[in-house]
Amino acid sequence: MRSVTRLLATSALAAAALSVAPLHVPEAFAQDKGYVGIAMPTKSSARWIADGDNMVKKLQEAGYETDLQYAEDDIPNQLAQIENMITKGVDVLVIAAIDGTTLTSALANAAAADIEVVAYDRLIRDSGDVDYYATFDNFKVGVQQAETLVAGLKERFPDVRPWNVELFGGSPDDNNAYFFYDGAMSVLQPLIDAGDIAIPSGQRGMDTVGTLRWDGAVAQSRMDNLLSANYTDKSVHGVLSPYDGLSIGIISSLSGIGYGMGDDMPMPIVTGQDAEIPSIKAILRGDQYSTIFKDTRALAEVTVGMVNALIEGGEPEINDTKTYDNGVKVVPSYLLEPVPVTEANWEKVLIDSGYYTADQVN
Repeated sequence: MRSVTRLLATSALAAAALSVAPLHVPEAFAQDKGYVGIAMPTKSSARWIADGDNMVKKLQEAGYETDLQYAEDDIPNQLAQIENMITKGVDVLVIAAIDGTTLTSALANAAAADIEVVAYDRLIRDSGDVDYYATFDNFKVGVQQAETLVAGLKERFPDVRPWNVELFGGSPDDNNAYFFYDGAMSVLQPLIDAGDIAIPSGQRGMDTVGTLRWDGAVAQSRMDNLLSANYTDKSVHGVLSPYDGLSIGIISSLSGIGYGMGDDMPMPIVTGQDAEIPSIKAILRGDQYSTIFKDTRALAEVTVGMVNALIEGGEPEINDTKTYDNGVKVVPSYLLEPVPVTEANWEKVLIDSGYYTADQVN
């Protein structure tokens, strides 16, 4: 295994240096356990910046050299970055894919170079060269989004039936988007069937409600169209949004025609995900009802554990061997628990845990 050879060579060189000049061994060299390439999708989301920073911090604390690259949602750019990391001789690749279906050739090259691959939060599809997957329970994320949507509808519109709701999905090239949507619909579909929830636009299914690249401007434009086409004589009561960046666009659309400006047009219940600061502020204003917190510190820690086990020749810790079939294999995974956040618990979840400071939110 190439990573073991690298470790043996590093240890031998470090020992030789120590025998000659034990008081002058460079600390960074002595701690160099391996070289890890980290491919992240974009800096346009605060969430991915936090992921990258946490990964680098945890890996460097563990003694690894890191190469962190952001592709700014450009697929050819991410492919070039990954190929460059392979050429530079990383021991492990940690990849949060822009499009989980485009990396088959690059991962075949990684496998040929004996480089292990950890898919980070987004499943890489159509490749047998994905070794492990670190993520959250994505179906549960969708369940929690729908549960908070329903709780908000009961709280804000107790005397209304059916509730008029519109559905938004994530990016169709992100495997997680389907888990979020399916999880949400496992809660909402029985209420639709019972007549408690109506979808006035009739738009359902990821092929219709998906939002490419999780683009908030696209979500805002679609919400504009939904309102003008379906709500001239009725009110919207709720919007299922799978991500905070979409939620902010949706809220802008709703606010633009007067929702949230008075008792006659209360703000609909809008969900979200990732607990980004603009959305936490929106929750405190009453514009957004909920978000789902996914602690990237914990995800980074699990991923570092996987990297460490792979480089040292061990078996990474996993807790799921059934859920994530990427079309070629079921990828062994570790799933972390998501946490729903509302105005009632945001301080306990986000401030008391040290994820944010009060000054960042206020």
